Amino acid sequence: MTNHVDRFYGALTVLVGHGHIKQRLIKAYEEHLNDIDEDELPIAMKQPFTDLRQSMHRVTPLKGESPVCASVRKMSPQDASECAAQVVALFGELSRLRDDAAAALPRGNDEKVRVPPFLIKSN
Repeated sequence: MTNHVDRFYGALTVLVGHGHIKQRLIKAYEEHLNDIDEDELPIAMKQPFTDLRQSMHRVTPLKGESPVCASVRKMSPQDASECAAQVVALFGELSRLRDDAAAALPRGNDEKVRVPPFLIKSN
């Protein structure tokens, strides 16, 4: 899951950079998210990511153009902003799921593992 967090974080850094929203969205998606397999994502993220992928591959590309470029080219600036917001929401969900999983793990040696009384050997 850490790899996916890093990839979504990379996409976010592109999205908050300079340039037109469409250019940033194309770069963020192509460089960081395009080759993510939905089956590797947590269940809660599969459908939203599939929806994003469909939006980013909706248009048949012209010669020499990627499907992502063609799809974003046909989007309005508002549509592109909504796709960028989906990336942000997916990153938030992935971070929340990662934090929930980490909270369930012992933090270190200072935390005592509670042993049930029936497993303790008596003298």
